[in-house]
Amino acid sequence: MDGAYDDRDGVIWMDGELVDWRDAKVHILTHGLHYGSSVFEGERAYNGKIFKSRKHSERLLKSGEYMDIPIPYTVDEIEAAKAQVMVASGLQDAYVRAVCWRASGEDMGVASARNPVKMAIAVWEWGAYYGDAKMKGAKLDIARWKRPSPETIPCFAKAAGLYMICTMSKHAAEAKGCSDAMMLDYRGYVAEATGANIFFVKDGEVHTPEPDCFLNGITRQTVIGMLENRGIKVIVRHIMPDELEGFEQCWLTGTAAEVTPVGQIGNYNFEVGTLARDIAESYEKIVRA
Repeated sequence: MDGAYDDRDGVIWMDGELVDWRDAKVHILTHGLHYGSSVFEGERAYNGKIFKSRKHSERLLKSGEYMDIPIPYTVDEIEAAKAQVMVASGLQDAYVRAVCWRASGEDMGVASARNPVKMAIAVWEWGAYYGDAKMKGAKLDIARWKRPSPETIPCFAKAAGLYMICTMSKHAAEAKGCSDAMMLDYRGYVAEATGANIFFVKDGEVHTPEPDCFLNGITRQTVIGMLENRGIKVIVRHIMPDELEGFEQCWLTGTAAEVTPVGQIGNYNFEVGTLARDIAESYEKIVRA
């Protein structure tokens, strides 16, 4: 599936109906468009089955709670809708995007309690998020923007507005020839990439930042489980950026990124080593099991 995302063949699920792809539209005075009152999930299907589908649906509802966006569907209803649009798409390997937002209604100021909450689910083909960098080792910039304090944002929601600094950071990284950017948090600790969690390897042990001000990704949790099942020690802690010099390997995890080894972050270089490759390859087997 190529071309602009608004000009493709297919259907999109919108509030219980399968709508022609090109007709799946919202009004210009949609509250979510102006104020960021929107939450979403990014999921991947392998061999026709969405990986960790129910966990994603549960997190979507939880994000709605964090954002005061009462989503009018149950987990079971969301699961049925995703299954319906997957069948309609005819795809076996696909990316699945479920999104909920405050629609147009009686309110158009900051408050939007009187506006209905809408939901849509789209499915499309999407290959490796980092392209050729998948196994060569992605090159990352270090972002100027930082993950804010939990006192300032609903940091555990997968909310559209929280990605503004990610978009700007990734634009700046791509302008420098990088695939992505590593973000620090408000305290100066290593946090994550713009849309993926991060792991480091040193002396056979794996280190990953404490997710106390950013999303504890579903893929992150899956990979930690994989490592622990192999008897590999996983240390979840605060990591200072100057520690990168002592790490041997690095990788990113996320639904879109899957498991992507990293070769460089700023001036720090990493080996695309055996463990990084093994975890990436093993993850690909698990999602297709």
